[in-house]
Amino acid sequence: MLVYGRNVAKEVLQKPEKVRKVTLQKDFNDKEINSLLEKNKIKVEYLDKKGFSKFDKYSHQGIILDIEDFSYTDYKEFLDVDDAKVVILDHLEDPHNLGAVIRTCEAAGITGIIIPKDRSVDVNSTVMKTSAGALENVKIAKVTNLVNVIGTLKENGFWIVGTEMNGSIDYRDIDYTGKIALVIGNEGNGISKSVLEECDYLARIPMYGKINSLNASVAAGIMIYEVISLDK
Repeated sequence: MLVYGRNVAKEVLQKPEKVRKVTLQKDFNDKEINSLLEKNKIKVEYLDKKGFSKFDKYSHQGIILDIEDFSYTDYKEFLDVDDAKVVILDHLEDPHNLGAVIRTCEAAGITGIIIPKDRSVDVNSTVMKTSAGALENVKIAKVTNLVNVIGTLKENGFWIVGTEMNGSIDYRDIDYTGKIALVIGNEGNGISKSVLEECDYLARIPMYGKINSLNASVAAGIMIYEVISLDK
């Protein structure tokens, strides 16, 4: 997988064993990154501006890293974590939204993220870039069937909280003590019916303006910090 940008590079280079090769533009000058490359004896290829132009579709800042594909976690790792706080993304499609959610989850200390295998964005270079490198510190599980996984979470003491525009409970009135799995729906269609039926609570974020919905990553950010508020 190719990833790009200085902030991402600084995070990725903390685990240099994942890096296959680094490509730099000849005029690249970042003392911290250059020091990490030298310290970890990473193979570097230099290209002039014309040669680097093949990467111009990326906001590369003069650096491209070829790294191992992202390694997903088994969601069962989350089951025995005391007071675990997990985010379930129900078929999110926009890599920018996924990257932003990952960044928030890392900042908030969320236990892990669960995404479905089908009809959902995977971890890719855009996700890595948008997460500003936070992806390196977040556990993500990819599963075949969200409903079955939610059932297992419930059996292991999790309460399932879905975000729904017409939800019955103000998100600030829910008790988030203990193990919580927060469900964020698809950008256009929200939470799927089968997943919605498995939720213990349907939380709404009040809207006071003329717009009646929030971007998925913004809604996730509001909810995530409410979920962790009792733990911090």
